[in-house]
Amino acid sequence: MSFNLDSYKYYLNREITWLKFNDRVLNEAINEGNPLFERLKFLSITSSNLDEFFMIRVAGIKEQIEAKYEKKDPSGMTALEQFKEISKYVHFMVKKQDKCLNKYILPELKKRSVNFLNVEDLNKNQYDFLKNYFNSTIYPVITPMAIDQSRPFPLLPNKMLTQAILLNEDGKKPFFAMVQVPPVLPRFIRLPGSKSSFIALEKIIKEFINSLFIGYEVLEVSPFRITRNADLNINDDAMDLLEEIEKSLRQRRMGFPVRLEIAKTAPAKIKQMLKDSLSLENEDIYEIDSMLNLADLMKFSNQKGFEKFKYRPFIPQPSPVFFGKKDLFKIIRKKDVLLHHPYESFEPVIDFLEQAANDPDVLAIKQTLYRVSGDSPVIKNLIKAAENGKQVTVLVELKARFDEERNIHWAKKLEDAGCYVIYGLVGLKTHTKILLVVRNEEDGIKRYVHMSTGNYNDSTAKLYTDIGLFTSDDLIGQDASALFNLLTGYSKETNWNKLYVAPLTLKSSFIEMVEKERKLALEGKKGIIKCVMNSLLDKDVIKAFYKASIDGVQIDLVVRGICTIIPGIKNLSENIRVRSIVGRFLEHSRIYYFDNDGDPKIYLSSADMMPRNLVRRVETMFPIESEALKKRVVDILNLILTDNVKTKRELPNGNYRMVRSSPDKINSQELFCQMAIDSFKSMINSNSTTEKFKPQYKIKE
Repeated sequence: MSFNLDSYKYYLNREITWLKFNDRVLNEAINEGNPLFERLKFLSITSSNLDEFFMIRVAGIKEQIEAKYEKKDPSGMTALEQFKEISKYVHFMVKKQDKCLNKYILPELKKRSVNFLNVEDLNKNQYDFLKNYFNSTIYPVITPMAIDQSRPFPLLPNKMLTQAILLNEDGKKPFFAMVQVPPVLPRFIRLPGSKSSFIALEKIIKEFINSLFIGYEVLEVSPFRITRNADLNINDDAMDLLEEIEKSLRQRRMGFPVRLEIAKTAPAKIKQMLKDSLSLENEDIYEIDSMLNLADLMKFSNQKGFEKFKYRPFIPQPSPVFFGKKDLFKIIRKKDVLLHHPYESFEPVIDFLEQAANDPDVLAIKQTLYRVSGDSPVIKNLIKAAENGKQVTVLVELKARFDEERNIHWAKKLEDAGCYVIYGLVGLKTHTKILLVVRNEEDGIKRYVHMSTGNYNDSTAKLYTDIGLFTSDDLIGQDASALFNLLTGYSKETNWNKLYVAPLTLKSSFIEMVEKERKLALEGKKGIIKCVMNSLLDKDVIKAFYKASIDGVQIDLVVRGICTIIPGIKNLSENIRVRSIVGRFLEHSRIYYFDNDGDPKIYLSSADMMPRNLVRRVETMFPIESEALKKRVVDILNLILTDNVKTKRELPNGNYRMVRSSPDKINSQELFCQMAIDSFKSMINSNSTTEKFKPQYKIKE
């Protein structure tokens, strides 16, 4: 049987598959098996994800509609059809969010004496406290904004929670005003007389709003929130990329509106005024029956004093390979070392950089940075290295979405310290995560390389699952040098030894590996592919998977988010199984396994199988060659594939359902935590004389 693999019916729509991923996150907020404050976090993440989705994806689709762009996507949908489906799905999701908070979470919190109160619920002492708080703290900060002929509709900031006010004066025609809910103040105010009773800031403002409009009657007060287009319009032909991005950041706050969220109880007059003033359609308006801007629940859930409602704390464990060892170069020179985050600590990466910065034998450090933390020890060590006379080269990707301002700040700091800083490449984002240290040793120049599936961010390394590799392999070191020459100079494409680099060789090589498994299956041998990634969208890669499946290759895919392949189609994709894990940590690793007739080829990568990664970004895919490390990665893969607690499996219709649970419940993330603890304890018990080094670690069980 032959299949037309260009047919629309074999591909799901990218946007809807992403929304289904976000729905899986929302289901974790509903899941009673999760601690209550963790459920609040999942609800917050769902809301924050939707914000970014509208600011980037929906804004882009609206621009296509405005431009009358009629080309269909791989699933056969036009931009207008996609927009209508998105609106329908998100309206459903908003109702589900409201139900999650109102029916499931708030009542459970109330049972445990954690209360979100209304003004009418307050006693006199609490009310007096709020009145004083309003007069002393809120009133000096907020600014009423009237809307009339001389004061037109204001340019409201993106995602700013705002109160729309309907006013009356001596029976005249009602008119409008606005008050922004200041983000500089806490969203939830703790009330006196209880450690666990709170009231939302907007409710306090509403209660005392009359003091802002003396002489007028306040008829209605309704909270609302606007989401704007936030995709940067960067001119790649600009002479100064830094200046161009700084200019675009200033324009971001003025992007056109793409969504209006408003309280369901808002009167029709306020809704119509906002709709007309923002030039929105009914599909753009989302009526909220719970609390606007649920993303603010993240800060609330992180506050101290409610640990019994959170996950049991887990401290990333020290790597048994590095613990107690002072000379990291000596260890890496002997053998490759794998770190599995967040189960194993990110500290060895920081320690490696610190040692390189202070080592008189280190000549040069070269590193790519995509997203770093606010108080980054990575940056501090790079600056220290430059101050110590090392040649330090850093590619800071200024176009890392929503991290542009932070990256600009760090780029300038690095330059001021004497580092050679590159601001990314024209037309490409540099997404690869690679660190090269060049050292002068007794037998000559030696290169040490660290590569990872995740960012050099010590904060997210505690929250995201990633795998990093240290190696002193000469051929990989040569490839790393060649890659930095490509990034910093005009060097033409080289013949790579072991690395696969996008947009040059990664995609074609990956498809060749899939094709090799297909040929093995045709020869009657086992064809096996196992992949873990964040997204699967590239049509050529999906075609290769389909062809391999037709000829008998067994393909297991763990795809966290966007996934447009359709598993389980008879004679086409019945050998393809797709799973998605949403758990305590954000699944972020990229692992690619090809069985190769019993001699597995295993790769880690910074790249997902998406056109943007394979064509429009600089990415790397690197091999795991040590037999011990290959076994470890296979063990990681197999445990992920046997998860039956946090895993959902994709059906042929694109929906997901829980995998059938065996009597033994397997939560892969929790097991990885325990394995890291057990591994470190085993090392300590077998070598009680191990000399400890800074930073000191605590074992947390």
